[in-house]
Amino acid sequence: MTNLLCRNRVSDFSQWKAVFASHAQAHREAGLQLRALWRAVGDPDNIFFLFEVTDAGLARAFISKPAATEAAAASGVLEGEYHFIESVAAYTIQPPPTTSSPS
Repeated sequence: MTNLLCRNRVSDFSQWKAVFASHAQAHREAGLQLRALWRAVGDPDNIFFLFEVTDAGLARAFISKPAATEAAAASGVLEGEYHFIESVAAYTIQPPPTTSSPS
């Protein structure tokens, strides 16, 4: 499965969120399903979000359009980055080994 991990530093989270939310249908049409949205602790205008990508070609075309740049500017994005990522292996945290206590 491919995902799109994004980070935006914004001038105002509320303004950014309103514009971002207004593009939900366009995201879906571009093969993007929002899975998570985070704000950095101590820096609430530093936003991270994760999309599941159902069509990488559509997604790449969507983020490359001039309209995407215009939407970023309208929402107050100061800087941003995105990365198409994929899982490489399942990882399970193993419990620590138990030690027997001395008798």
